Amino acid sequence: MAGSRVEHPFGPLFGPESRILILGSFPSVKSREQQFFYGHPQNRFWKVIAGVYGREVPTTIPQKKELIMDCGLALWDSIASCVVTGSSDASIRDVKANDLRIILDHCPIERIYCNGRKSHEMYEKYILPVLGREAGCLPSTSPANAQWSLERLIGAWSVLRETAEGTGRQE
Repeated sequence: MAGSRVEHPFGPLFGPESRILILGSFPSVKSREQQFFYGHPQNRFWKVIAGVYGREVPTTIPQKKELIMDCGLALWDSIASCVVTGSSDASIRDVKANDLRIILDHCPIERIYCNGRKSHEMYEKYILPVLGREAGCLPSTSPANAQWSLERLIGAWSVLRETAEGTGRQE
């Protein structure tokens, strides 16, 4: 089997107002190069978040951080390290999970969502038994998830806004 062991190269993004945690699986090659989440230009994550919250699509890392903080979100990944070939979720093996307590102990996370099936699968296998907190699974924003249009993704991901409104947080 090809692939090499890779450590997650950057930490989580969260703040004191973060109420919803979004977990990817593991950073893509582009994200690892940029040292920030969803760095591949074809990944629709930033367009989806901007669409859900009625904001401009951020283009710089500071703008992306501001969007996440303004919307009461937190970002990280389910996997701390793994053997992976390139950016392929399908190649991921020998997983070590992230310890989400670094986030959960410091902000009032009310709901956890996984960006795609691989993140959710890793969450269910490695994190749920430790934390005992369920996580929802949202359709992946990856370009590999071609059957989901941007409009469909925004519709499905609108649960983030509904969750925030259900907690009394107004965007």
